[in-house]
Amino acid sequence: MAVADGHGLPIAICAESASPHEVTLVQKTLAELFVREPLQRLIGDKAYDSDPLDSELAQTGIEMIAPHRGARKNRTQDKRPLRRYRRRWKIERFFAWLQNFRRIQTRWEYHLHNFLGMAHLACAVILLRNL
Repeated sequence: MAVADGHGLPIAICAESASPHEVTLVQKTLAELFVREPLQRLIGDKAYDSDPLDSELAQTGIEMIAPHRGARKNRTQDKRPLRRYRRRWKIERFFAWLQNFRRIQTRWEYHLHNFLGMAHLACAVILLRNL
């Protein structure tokens, strides 16, 4: 998982196995922030539509913006905050930038800490390119 700022530059990255759901990894990813300023908003896709996640992030002062799943009974967000969801392309652009690094794209490393080190190195290169 990764978190990017308003310009699509990485501010947190976390790697985990494929089995846990993304909602359970949000707090772990936010603990890996590169920056000191606290986040105000977190924009995610439909997988992040979770009431427990909303309450956890609200306690830390972060507004979760995610469209509702199709089977959701009670709607918690109106259309106004969801307009910010259109900016989600910036995180997708960051993941496209990560795919330019062949070692990240194919994951040659067996150990997770080696892969995460390469991902941090790729994030540093992306940040240096955009200075």
